[in-house]
Amino acid sequence: MQINADFNTVAIEHGGALDWVPSPIKGVHRRMLDRVGGEVARATTIVRFDENSQFDAHIHGGGEEFLVLEGVFQDEHGDYPVGTYIRNPPTSQHTPRSDKGCVILVKLWQFQADDRAFTVVDSEKMELFGDPLRKNVLIKPLFQDAFETVRLEYWPEASLIRVGDDGGAEVFVLNNQFDYEGRTFSPYSWLRLPPGKKVDIKTGEKPVRVWTKTGHLTKITVPE
Repeated sequence: MQINADFNTVAIEHGGALDWVPSPIKGVHRRMLDRVGGEVARATTIVRFDENSQFDAHIHGGGEEFLVLEGVFQDEHGDYPVGTYIRNPPTSQHTPRSDKGCVILVKLWQFQADDRAFTVVDSEKMELFGDPLRKNVLIKPLFQDAFETVRLEYWPEASLIRVGDDGGAEVFVLNNQFDYEGRTFSPYSWLRLPPGKKVDIKTGEKPVRVWTKTGHLTKITVPE
């Protein structure tokens, strides 16, 4: 399966308007933003767990990162409420579930092969910092290494915000909305920019909160 599989072009999906597609696991549904591969795939996906739904125990051959958007995600390691950001590196294993239901943004097979660092961040407990490169932007750093940067960004109302990176960029809307090239991006809308493309985004009457990932699209790996 290939969805937005050309990483040298701009990709846009309005995730809140996509149909939920049942996964092979009962009670787990997906909205696919990009995908290269079958059930084992390099993928960016919005995933919904119904109440009392659960995956079997499985190993992440290419790693998994996710942000909890609604409800509480759970596995044998803990309970993770809205705003929790988790990185399960390659070779890690868990049994995900949700007793009361949840929605998460998930990225699969997008780690360096030798990465073994677990990350769990409760962004609700983090302080905001000013972005040194964009004076009107506030950030919460979630993860950074030599290959990529992941963070939450807070954009003020009625502003132009420069977005893009030499290594590519993704933006996922968490609240309110912005406009880009005449299109309105509302909660769960997703924008992917190829390496080197930088654009100005216009916010509306309310501040906007987004999840961003940059620097990671110069080396694309897919499962064999």
